[in-house]
Amino acid sequence: MDKIKISAVSYTNTKPFIYGLENSDLINNIELSLDVPADCAAKVIDQTVDIGLMPVAAFPLVPNANIIGAYGIGSVGAVNSVFIFSHVPVQEIKTVRLDPQSRTSNNLARVLLKFYWKQEVVFTTDQDAHTDAIVLIGDRTFSNREIYAHAYDMGEEWLKFTGLPFLYAAWIANKTIPSAFVAQFNEALKFGLDQRKEVLQTLPKIDGFDMDDYLMHKLDFELTPQKREAMNLFLSYLPRL
Repeated sequence: MDKIKISAVSYTNTKPFIYGLENSDLINNIELSLDVPADCAAKVIDQTVDIGLMPVAAFPLVPNANIIGAYGIGSVGAVNSVFIFSHVPVQEIKTVRLDPQSRTSNNLARVLLKFYWKQEVVFTTDQDAHTDAIVLIGDRTFSNREIYAHAYDMGEEWLKFTGLPFLYAAWIANKTIPSAFVAQFNEALKFGLDQRKEVLQTLPKIDGFDMDDYLMHKLDFELTPQKREAMNLFLSYLPRL
């Protein structure tokens, strides 16, 4: 049987998953690449890989898309790595620079600004543009907290808006994956999650950031019915942006 090609995001929040895959027998049956979220999505969409831990906003773009496995990247409230950073209070935001690495977080910012905060905002992808606020995700948020006067955790704001958790990324396949493989895949992911304390020992310390709290408490990895509901609600807003 040909090896199943998998793309995973190369952020801290996926380290437990990567640990689980690399330390299981499954590693012999897969080709694993590490990418930023946008590239992960592109690889699944163009069928360069079979499965990707990809931003949920790209789910409708995947041919024959199906979510596999029992885990993803989510939060119930604040996640501490998906932000709108702003020089002004949210009620004064008029311009926002989007993050080139994640379609989901950019669209989540658009949804919150339009439907929750009721703000009319101009968005740009020009990374040299001077704007009131920026969208920033992943490990790069850890060092930007002191630069901006205001930081809006989008997981926390989504919970206030909808009463639901949020699903940022899911394991999405572009073909039917054998059930035996999915069972092994789940076992590997669970093993990695169970070893988070060990994974923490391999991560660099960051001044002013509680990595233990982030990996053990802020992130919520179970793919619950509530997270699927949140994903469907989120996707229903996108055509109205």
